[in-house]
Amino acid sequence: MVNQKQLVKDIGFTHEDFAALLDKYDYHFSPGDIVPGTVFSIEPRGALIDIGAKTAAYIPIQEMSINRVDAPEEVLQSNETREFFILTDENEDGQLTLSIRRIEYMRAWERVRQLQTEDATVRSQVFATNRGGALVRIEGLRGFIPGSHISTRTAKEDLVGQELPLKFLEVDEDRNRLVLSHRRALVERKMNRLEVGEVVIGTVRGIKPYGAFIDIGGVSGLLHISEISHDHIDTPHSVFNVNDEVKVMIIDLDAERGRISLSTKQLEPEPGDMVKNRDLVYDKAEEMAAKFREQMMAKQQGVTVQPEAPVAEEEPPAAVEPEEEEAIVSAVED
Repeated sequence: MVNQKQLVKDIGFTHEDFAALLDKYDYHFSPGDIVPGTVFSIEPRGALIDIGAKTAAYIPIQEMSINRVDAPEEVLQSNETREFFILTDENEDGQLTLSIRRIEYMRAWERVRQLQTEDATVRSQVFATNRGGALVRIEGLRGFIPGSHISTRTAKEDLVGQELPLKFLEVDEDRNRLVLSHRRALVERKMNRLEVGEVVIGTVRGIKPYGAFIDIGGVSGLLHISEISHDHIDTPHSVFNVNDEVKVMIIDLDAERGRISLSTKQLEPEPGDMVKNRDLVYDKAEEMAAKFREQMMAKQQGVTVQPEAPVAEEEPPAAVEPEEEEAIVSAVED
């Protein structure tokens, strides 16, 4: 029988030598590092990971994914090798805590920022609503759609489970704010089929002191008070009622802000006809719109310059309303 002490002596390499060798080649791991690791033991609420340290690192179940995980096996398999984020320094037992969630979180924000840069339209299913709007997930991050940016006649509470096209309003990783717009996505899609100078039929859906909001095929356009008539208008209420069907001309398409500007003034055969003889304006609408397009073309060619349509400066911004501001939730799961 071979004596173990004699074997170690013959080899000339003691346990102390081995420990010293480990110390010599031991890597220095720091929180924030991303390192490769291999799963060698799955625990009930986590897993032990070999990353080359003297002590196996540990990843708790809540750090395994940006989404909810009920069992470690949903994410990790024995002997699987992948990247891990070092979350904390060694504890008193010399063990590091790891995270996959943090890697997914960083890469999700990177993808979302890229999508915003590309002005991409994304689709996501509503998973909850609150008093300010609706909640969705984009690349695993929690996003918020303010109520003023939801363009559907469906009751807000009935939106859960519905998939909506969305555009990005705000992407702020530092503040965990991911704000999106359903209205902008619809307006952009509608804008692809609309042209400046085109006459469309719509329905008055709302009247404000600064103008009337007209529904044209499911998206809202603003008929500013200055674009109702060449005659002075004290208030849009003196010309329109809610649910009136109107014929208007598109004078501006602002895809970036998701706004459509409309005019009936440009359709008047004679100044003041929208007040005095609205039916005549509607009868002559296509004819007047053709003249407008000719003038617009001439202006572009530098032949003549027509006064530009007034900008709806009084329109309130399409940003998040104050009451919706409070309802915006963190983009990351709690």
